[in-house]
Amino acid sequence: MEETKKLLGSVTISPKIIDEVETQVKDIEGFKKKIQEYLVENITELLDVILYGAITLDTSDVHIEPQEDEARLRIRLDGILQDVVFFDHNAYHHLVSRLKLLSKLKLNVTDKPQDGRFTIEVKDLLIEVRTSSLPAEYGESIVMRLLNPKSLISLEDLGLRDDLYKTFEEEINKPNGMIIVTGPTGSGKTTTLYAFLKKIQNPEIKIITIEDPIEYHLKGISQTQVAPDKGYDFSDGLRSIVRQDPDVILVGEIRDLETSKIALQAALTGHLVLSTLHTNDAAGTIPRLVDLGVDPSSIASGLKMAVAQRLVRKVCKQCSTLVKPTAKELSEIKKGLKNLPKNIKIPEFEKIMVTKPKEKGCQACNFTGYKGRQGLFEAFLVDSEIERFILKNPPVSEIKDLAIKKGMVTMYQSGLIDVALGKTTMEEVMRVVEADEEKTAVEDAKNL
Repeated sequence: MEETKKLLGSVTISPKIIDEVETQVKDIEGFKKKIQEYLVENITELLDVILYGAITLDTSDVHIEPQEDEARLRIRLDGILQDVVFFDHNAYHHLVSRLKLLSKLKLNVTDKPQDGRFTIEVKDLLIEVRTSSLPAEYGESIVMRLLNPKSLISLEDLGLRDDLYKTFEEEINKPNGMIIVTGPTGSGKTTTLYAFLKKIQNPEIKIITIEDPIEYHLKGISQTQVAPDKGYDFSDGLRSIVRQDPDVILVGEIRDLETSKIALQAALTGHLVLSTLHTNDAAGTIPRLVDLGVDPSSIASGLKMAVAQRLVRKVCKQCSTLVKPTAKELSEIKKGLKNLPKNIKIPEFEKIMVTKPKEKGCQACNFTGYKGRQGLFEAFLVDSEIERFILKNPPVSEIKDLAIKKGMVTMYQSGLIDVALGKTTMEEVMRVVEADEEKTAVEDAKNL
């Protein structure tokens, strides 16, 4: 292995390991065998094998979890955790010590949570790794988040329907207003915002971001990272950013009243502001801002679009087959999609074929039947009617009813459309979307 640059918090993967992993690690089983080989023969390079194997398999997170008699290594593939290998405590302690050293965590602190980061250098590619250490019953539980620049995709690659693509493109090219993307942790909000930035970036506009932390480095964009321990938080950073003459501002997350007020003020004074918020759906954006203490009149005039999203696994193209939907599936699709806006095209119900993954998958999909993920979206624009409605401080259910009445396709309907188009399965949609609430909302909106 080439020299590990401990002082710089980076590790360079050797050509030998790159060659071995790329040749032998094609799936989780191959990853397991390669790790077991290094556990016996060369434990000093074990972390490098784990890291590069995880990168090769497009893993988002690596979990190292101590148990009573052994430790477990798991990886998150397409949003699902999967076991890779179990190993003894000696190997576990070796891995933890090296990881803490690389991540600049305190080696002698084992009873408190710690966060750090380091960089993997491989093939002229820099991959940021965020490390989290948490005290557990039998040692420290370690999670590494791999931030691979290859994960950054364009607006065209988000898998948007034509109507959504057109709406997003129009809104992000407007000179001012706020666009908020909502959803739980890991639902792809940051990826969507970065796709927006990549679409509108050009030499004629200045884009500044404030993030916690900076997840991906974007060329030609000014990025700043908050440092709460030094008194530099989102609200402080945002005040300074506004004085930097930006055209577009990305705020990593709206967490408090001060940040939301400054962001909305910026949106009202000639800036396009993009941000994220933790809510379950697009309609929840407005009550959430009100809960933070924002005046409804500021929301009504500043907010231009609210988007909610989830990530759903796509069926593996190599081992899936097209079949007729079951009576239950067809009934669900018909019921959910019968009142879609006319500009959204789906196959005739009688001609719909759904995709069935192979029961045990194939090597290409790590024997899961699914390969890759795409977003399910729901979005509504704040027009004059919704502006007036916001001033009444309505509950989430009423906002959602009005948005659906005005043509919003719910996340559940978005999932059903993808099922009808053969992109995913009903099981996947039901796994990520609160279907019962969605169905009720659609029915309520129809009765308005």
